[in-house]
Amino acid sequence: MAATIETAYVTSKGQVVVPARLRRKFGIKAGTRLNFLDEDTRIVVQPVTREFIRSFRGILKAKSGEASALDQLYADRAAERKQEKEKHARYGV
Repeated sequence: MAATIETAYVTSKGQVVVPARLRRKFGIKAGTRLNFLDEDTRIVVQPVTREFIRSFRGILKAKSGEASALDQLYADRAAERKQEKEKHARYGV
């Protein structure tokens, strides 16, 4: 798919109008949140739509035999609490 260039201007208030073709293509409506990603020499604009959010489904799902991200978080937090208790016992804090 070939990239196309769309042009818009920034107003004195820092506002930009997203071209109609892009609004239709990406489902951008009034109130749609836009994320701006700074990539050194360019800015990437990502609309946060239902489709965008759905694209993350299952991304943190554990593979067979692996701990889930949530289980790993709980294990890490338990290890931190254990270290803190040992530190308090050692130094009387």
